[in-house]
Amino acid sequence: MLGQRVMWVAWPAFLVAGLLEVLVFGVVDPQDLSWFGHPLAMSREAVYTVGFFVFWVLTMLSSALTTMLSLSPFEVNRCPVPETERPADCAKRACCR
Repeated sequence: MLGQRVMWVAWPAFLVAGLLEVLVFGVVDPQDLSWFGHPLAMSREAVYTVGFFVFWVLTMLSSALTTMLSLSPFEVNRCPVPETERPADCAKRACCR
């Protein structure tokens, strides 16, 4: 299930990062960018690459937060240890299924 959730986050974020890349760099020339008043010492391709990964990470964080907030209380409070293997003092022994 974890792998499926990772793909729910990563794939849409990848698509949005590609779209943001096209939109932003269709308007902004990487050679015109500066960092704290100094021109960037990177090639256009390097700026495109860094920009894509920054967009991808930001959209993954947004999607991950949405996925985390969509978890039901059962999923959040579920004990990962099977009921037959839990210690006797486990607080989640008598929880509802």
